[in-house]
Amino acid sequence: MGELSREEMKNTLRVLVATDCHLGYLEKDEIRRHDSFKAFEEICSIAEQKQVDFLLLGGDLFHENKPSRSTLVKAIEILRRHCLNDKPVQFQVVSDQTINFPNTFGHVNYEDPHFNVGLPVFSIHGNHDDPAGVDNLSAVDILSACNLVNYFGKMVLGGSGVGQITLCPILIRKGSTSVALYGLGNIRDERLNRMFQTPHAVQWMRPEAQEGCQVTDWFNILVLHQNRVKANPKNAINEHFLPRFLDFIVWGHEHECLVDPLEVPGMGFHITQPGSSVATSLIDGESKPKHVLLLEIKGNQYRPTKIPLTSVRPFEYTEIVLKDEPDIDSNDQNSIIEHLDKVVQNLIEKSSKRVVNRSELKLPLVRIKVDYSGFMTINPQRFGQKYVGKVANPQDILIFSKASRKGRNEVKIDDSERLRPEELNQQNIEALVAENNLKMEILPVNDLDVALHNFVNKDDKMAFYSCVQYNLEETRNKISHDADSLKFEEEDLILKVGECLEDRVKERNTHSKNDTDFGSRSSMTVGSAVSFSDDEDAAKTSGSKSTRGRKVSSRAAEDTSTKTSTRGRGRGRGRGSSSSLKQTTLDAALGFRKSQRSATAAVQSIVNTDAMNSASSGEARENEVEEINDSSENDESLLSKGRKRTAPRGRGRGSTQSKRGRKSDNSLVQRTFISRDNDDDSEDEDNARKLLNKSQPRVTRNYGALRR
Repeated sequence: MGELSREEMKNTLRVLVATDCHLGYLEKDEIRRHDSFKAFEEICSIAEQKQVDFLLLGGDLFHENKPSRSTLVKAIEILRRHCLNDKPVQFQVVSDQTINFPNTFGHVNYEDPHFNVGLPVFSIHGNHDDPAGVDNLSAVDILSACNLVNYFGKMVLGGSGVGQITLCPILIRKGSTSVALYGLGNIRDERLNRMFQTPHAVQWMRPEAQEGCQVTDWFNILVLHQNRVKANPKNAINEHFLPRFLDFIVWGHEHECLVDPLEVPGMGFHITQPGSSVATSLIDGESKPKHVLLLEIKGNQYRPTKIPLTSVRPFEYTEIVLKDEPDIDSNDQNSIIEHLDKVVQNLIEKSSKRVVNRSELKLPLVRIKVDYSGFMTINPQRFGQKYVGKVANPQDILIFSKASRKGRNEVKIDDSERLRPEELNQQNIEALVAENNLKMEILPVNDLDVALHNFVNKDDKMAFYSCVQYNLEETRNKISHDADSLKFEEEDLILKVGECLEDRVKERNTHSKNDTDFGSRSSMTVGSAVSFSDDEDAAKTSGSKSTRGRKVSSRAAEDTSTKTSTRGRGRGRGRGSSSSLKQTTLDAALGFRKSQRSATAAVQSIVNTDAMNSASSGEARENEVEEINDSSENDESLLSKGRKRTAPRGRGRGSTQSKRGRKSDNSLVQRTFISRDNDDDSEDEDNARKLLNKSQPRVTRNYGALRR
């Protein structure tokens, strides 16, 4: 009999299944900070005790998209204690591992000769620890790089429209048992819903038939992390979207423990929903006992065994309706408090009776949902102060609600929705724009919505910057492609920007509103954007230095304006060539007023330079200048003002003149020579006006609205 059982073990693949560990949940809470790590430690201990072949995780291993260093260290310590040992691995991966594990190493972790991995761990990502950023990395990638976790199910969205994904299974073989393990990491539910309804958007690769192993001999398992229960069918994945050749499905993301496999009518496969190992929301669905699933597969048959988790903090939940309680007076608040105290005491006693190991007695979680229709409410924080040290959540024991008019069934649906607290109290930019009747003139609403989601949920500090840079790059390409070098004005630029916005909105509407991913496809854009900002700073510095107190010729000013316009700043468009006009970008439109000031300063510096040259050549005739100034009272006032500015207080005798005093002296010398030579004066003024008119673009009302 022992030899028979040993023979069965050689052909039986044993897998321990768990989902939604949420490591690091409430890590700053003094009472509950260790709950998630203790539950994960117990899961790994069960895997060792049951001598499973590998541990399968269904996403949301971490609670935060960017877990803290303390959370990462504790997770690595747990995995090292239980996964690195000398126990032999009894199965082999026969598929192309470079496709299954698209990392630097490209193979399963126990085949690395530098590591002794006795308990392999296979995991997909969830919506909490999904890939983000320029390199599209997840927190699970850190564990994969440490050779502690085999990270699979990371999809690269290709194609056009809603996108296209291909699911390639990990082919596992142990004796006569062959298992095809499919993994699908979390994708936004609206997008994945559309992809399943689009022909050929989701492609499933199946193993080839070989001698002694047909396609039907493979036991097909799918691990996914998506919404399952949802009032809005577009925001969830229907079980009927999945192919019929699947045999078993591990469904993550739903925290309610429904670990017993259930068959889907008409589809032929079974679904298990292990739920979370730590309570992240105090609702009825989370109060059910937590379990993990031991899955034993032999050939095309499987045997499930649910194993309870004993290290989970006890959680008691109940609902009461005040108007149904006879001992409560609606006008007496003390009677309400006394009745709620009795309910809390009963729940605490009930949780203590369920504890198996008295040495590890934990403070329970208690939640009472109170229907206060027709009654007054009380302060939940003040009520919970008397239970500090008796319960783990004294600040939110009570939650008040009113009965829904639509009936109890609607209330139950709302409770199931509250299993995902991260989706509550959120409003996207599209809804805000629609409510306030706003009109977007520069950036599409969908792009801002995606950027806001990445900034808040993924802590991507470059989300809005990448969004702006991506749209600027599209606008630049559009304008430079359609620009006419002979008929290019700022009004045309504004119209082009509006046309580009309309084109982008039409393109976004053909895709899903969440299709845009600036982090993954703007790696080149962000890099170029950083270098572009450096050029911008250099242009500002050079422009400020060239227009303040330096001798700049008209040729140098034109060269400077041409160089800056080719860089995309649009400073000094006066005599730019046709190529510089084609390179004019949206930043040039936003820099019109700056270019106007810089061009004005350039003209003043040119005129002042001529005046300084003429003044330096005429210093010997100072007496003649004074005689001419004596003939005009206005000139005398100007002369006195100019002399006061040349020697300001607190500067000392040897100090140089300030810039403002120098300009006044230059204007004085300029006026004296203009009075002597009216012909030269008129020619200089005409040339200055022509140059000033050429360098100053017209500013329209539309442009002013655009700047605001």
